[in-house]
Amino acid sequence: MTTIFGKIIKGEIPCEKVFESETIFAFKDSAPAAPIHILIVPKKEIPDLQSVVPEDYPLINDVIDVAQKLAKEFGIEKGYRLLTNNGPGAGQTIFHLHFHLIGGKRLSDDLA
Repeated sequence: MTTIFGKIIKGEIPCEKVFESETIFAFKDSAPAAPIHILIVPKKEIPDLQSVVPEDYPLINDVIDVAQKLAKEFGIEKGYRLLTNNGPGAGQTIFHLHFHLIGGKRLSDDLA
């Protein structure tokens, strides 16, 4: 794995891990946009959402499942965002597909 997320998944860079399975790794964002800001990352290195192919669809289901479980665990199941950026024009800076689980405060439009 060549991205910073790949290095985090392999344990080469420390993080505050909150979940790990065979396919998904989740950890607290080091620069949170809200009280709860968790990055949910498929272990398979996929550059962006546009690069997802049909055989990757089960990974997306895993991401949603993990997001729901973590939202409940962190007490934000009544209000959170799950988002991803696709490409530089959307603000993506790490080209390893990842999703932001954000909550713990009232979210305004400027956080999107």
